[in-house]
Amino acid sequence: MVEKSDRAPLLDWEEIPPSDPNQAAPPPPLAADTVVGTTAVTSSTCSPCRNVTADVGSGVGSSARPWTDLRGQGWTRPEAVGIDRHVPYHGSLSARDQWAEKDQIVAVFVVTFDPRSGNIIEWCLPHDINLDGVEFKSMASGSHRVTSDFIYFRKGPFFGLACFANMPVESELERGARMKSVGILSPSYTLLYRYMHFLENQVRHQLQCPGQYSPLEAFYEDKKAVLQPSGNSVVSACPTWSVTNINRCMHPEMKITHPAGCMSQFIQFFGEQIMVLWKFALLRKRLLIFSPPPVGVVCYRVYCCCCLANVSLPGIGSSVPELRPFFYINVADINVLATEVSYIACTTEKIFEEKKDLYDVYIDNQNVKTHRSHLQSMLRLNAADKERTLLKYCKINYCTSSEEDLFNLFFMELNNHIFQTLSEIAGSAEPTLTTDHVRAMGLDPQADRSFLVNLLDVYGFNITMVIDNLCCT
Repeated sequence: MVEKSDRAPLLDWEEIPPSDPNQAAPPPPLAADTVVGTTAVTSSTCSPCRNVTADVGSGVGSSARPWTDLRGQGWTRPEAVGIDRHVPYHGSLSARDQWAEKDQIVAVFVVTFDPRSGNIIEWCLPHDINLDGVEFKSMASGSHRVTSDFIYFRKGPFFGLACFANMPVESELERGARMKSVGILSPSYTLLYRYMHFLENQVRHQLQCPGQYSPLEAFYEDKKAVLQPSGNSVVSACPTWSVTNINRCMHPEMKITHPAGCMSQFIQFFGEQIMVLWKFALLRKRLLIFSPPPVGVVCYRVYCCCCLANVSLPGIGSSVPELRPFFYINVADINVLATEVSYIACTTEKIFEEKKDLYDVYIDNQNVKTHRSHLQSMLRLNAADKERTLLKYCKINYCTSSEEDLFNLFFMELNNHIFQTLSEIAGSAEPTLTTDHVRAMGLDPQADRSFLVNLLDVYGFNITMVIDNLCCT
């Protein structure tokens, strides 16, 4: 019996925001039957789970709204906290507009399953690009059990999105099934969602008419980026200031295009366990999520986990490892993962559970576990964790915001409040963290003791922690 697929609906193809800073209203949606490459795409509105009420608490931080660019690279001005986030900041208008208009597709490819050779790259553009391993990233292990899927992944400095489909055929040579994936590579994962519907159409086209690559060739010619001689970066006009230097902890928005990938589904799936994941993400641990196919929705969980560690305070996180979303991984990524000190990824391969040197936290369904003894105490929900989820955050603030805004805002304010408190203590004449400070941050002085010790160490706070007459540094 074939499992139900996780296919994305038709997408909105967003336009670039107006260059006039006084024009706050968003541009009108594109007309139906917008042509992309040579494939007609009919626009529709995706409003995933707009009425969600997330179980999150109040009393964390302030009501200021941090500004985030929703269409580009997630550029953030830390000093803009309190400014209406719906009014875009343009900085250098010409530079930003030129950057935002770049589609930056660096490769397009077709992967097929050959009964004799396994996964192979059937076709690609450009012909000289290194796609080693993409044939396994874009067709997840176990995909033969589903009819369709979509997969986010990482390939060197690039991010990829591939759409997979499985079609029964009356062919002994193909063993009764034809399986293919059509995918693209880009320097950023935040714009890949725009091409989900195109890739879905193309993989079905490749199944029905193998070898007809004209639409993919036209698409690549229309969207391709210009690479520097090194082949690892894209030549584009972009602001001179560095997003990474300004705020390494801020993750740009990845458009959610599938109802099962909504933040509400993430909240419902993990429940209170989200607070456990939050602590591990904030500590920059290596998190690995296991799930059988389909893997598309699990890739969204990787993204959601990254959002748990968002911080908008200047200077916070500049000295800690970057929390990198790897999305889908397989055994071909073992050597790369062995060198990573912080990441969040998902896999369909159960063998990773045995490779404990590659991860700190393993998540199987809703079961979160760690083999690191100093992290064991963080697996247990404490009173402060449960109290933090009692109130309905959307009823307190921003009731008209989207679920993604609510989710991100809650954890950003929570993190900002904790780091603001620690920064003030560290800059005081007597840098001592007391029980009252811990409670004011919304943490449990005893149950969160190990979390705080690790937090001070990871972020380099020179603070003495004094709790219930017990002292440590």
